[in-house]
Amino acid sequence: MSTDTVPPRAGEPWPSASPEEAGFDAGRLAEAMRLMQSLETPWPLDLQAKLEAGFFEPPPQNELIGPVSPRGGANAILLRGGRRVASFGDTRRVDMTFSVAKSYLALLAGIAKADGLFGSVDDPIRETVDDGGFEGRNAGITWRHLLQQTSEWEGTLFGKPDTIDRNRVLGIDNTGRPPRDTTRELGAPGSFWEYNDVRVNRLGLSLLRLFKRPLPEVFAERIMAPIGASQDWRWEGYRNSEVEVDGRMMRSVPGGGHWGGGVFIHAEDQARIALLAARDGIWGDLRLLPEGWMAASLEPCALNPNYGFLWWLNTGRIRTPAASEQAFFALGTGGNVSLVEPADDIVLVLRWVDPARLDDVVSAVRGALAR
Repeated sequence: MSTDTVPPRAGEPWPSASPEEAGFDAGRLAEAMRLMQSLETPWPLDLQAKLEAGFFEPPPQNELIGPVSPRGGANAILLRGGRRVASFGDTRRVDMTFSVAKSYLALLAGIAKADGLFGSVDDPIRETVDDGGFEGRNAGITWRHLLQQTSEWEGTLFGKPDTIDRNRVLGIDNTGRPPRDTTRELGAPGSFWEYNDVRVNRLGLSLLRLFKRPLPEVFAERIMAPIGASQDWRWEGYRNSEVEVDGRMMRSVPGGGHWGGGVFIHAEDQARIALLAARDGIWGDLRLLPEGWMAASLEPCALNPNYGFLWWLNTGRIRTPAASEQAFFALGTGGNVSLVEPADDIVLVLRWVDPARLDDVVSAVRGALAR
């Protein structure tokens, strides 16, 4: 099966294949799609009520400072070889995507590196970003540290202190660790892995300082337009996230919807982005990400081998046993998944499908392949 197929520009028919042409057993694939449809997330349609009820933090730390919209129903799109094989639901419904946006920040970091805006991922950020955020104990923080969530950055950004997410250790053994939000003594940069939205937002602000342009503009120009995405998506900041850059006020955008804001997008555009990642940053005859960036992004973090540069990995097939060890994911809370399965040249985008059943979904899809 060719791995060169990419979708055309927005509004034109997506190259498609029947299940049989794509190497699936049609009956088993239909069963897999029905399974997905039956597994809608338990999250309510009213996402604002969910967040205001303290899903992430109790009041007052959970104050929303960005826009929130109700979610739609479960939907999904499956690609193989870049061709559309199956889908269900409204795959053009624009919805919040939460932490899937973190992986999009990693793509922008790759573009910044390609543009020479920083040298090495192991360079201290203070060498190119001089805004007071990387002084004192933060002076040794590198791009790698922020991209791998090991920075131990200390501070408050847009009214949210990093302590909100202290000891938030998703995806690794939490045995013996104190509860989340418990104050702990910070270590040196690179000494502790912690899933921390405030620090991811510090990365977003740092990239804004480098590009000297709002990140949604850069993302639209360097990623979304070349891959033929729609103009339906948006990347929202916070009401208090405007900063001055070279005498102009620009809004910094977050890597999630933790406190509102973030990327609002539909499954079809997400499938294009995931396919770009699957193709090593190449789209047709265009190289959009620097050579080697995706490989670096998918190297396991020493402190959490199931995490790369803001992409979730499947090292040891621990996160999703039904997927291959080479599989990687952009994951957003509530059941938002962009899965790349290199072993089978599959891209699967799930919206509002119960994340607790992801392994069952992957098992059903891979089990439908006619081997």
